[in-house]
Amino acid sequence: MGELSSIWREADHRYRLIGHKCNNCGTVYFPPRDICPKCHRESIGKIKETDLSGLGEIVSFTVVHDAPPTFSRQRPYVMAIIKLDEGPSLTGQIVDCDPDEVKMGKRVRAVFRRIREDGKSGVIMYGYKFALDE
Repeated sequence: MGELSSIWREADHRYRLIGHKCNNCGTVYFPPRDICPKCHRESIGKIKETDLSGLGEIVSFTVVHDAPPTFSRQRPYVMAIIKLDEGPSLTGQIVDCDPDEVKMGKRVRAVFRRIREDGKSGVIMYGYKFALDE
């Protein structure tokens, strides 16, 4: 039962791209941290949550051909480093396209997708992946 309760506690961060913005230096970063990575100020009273647009650009990527068993039906699949328009960079899977279509500099947008299903409980977990923004 503890696993199910953690899913609900983390729901906001799984279903929305939520970053933090430092009120001291203005840096937007993801994932949330207790201390700003730029000015090193503590978050208490100086950091606020901010919704990220999910729009960005591919700065690096790789095509995975030898996938773990849980991803075997998806191979080959693309993992990329995406620089969001708000500034932070993050790693995400590129979906809904042929791997040959993925290029550095291409625009992407966050999409809501199934991540995995939890074995015996059958709880389906969703989260963000990225699609080419055409």
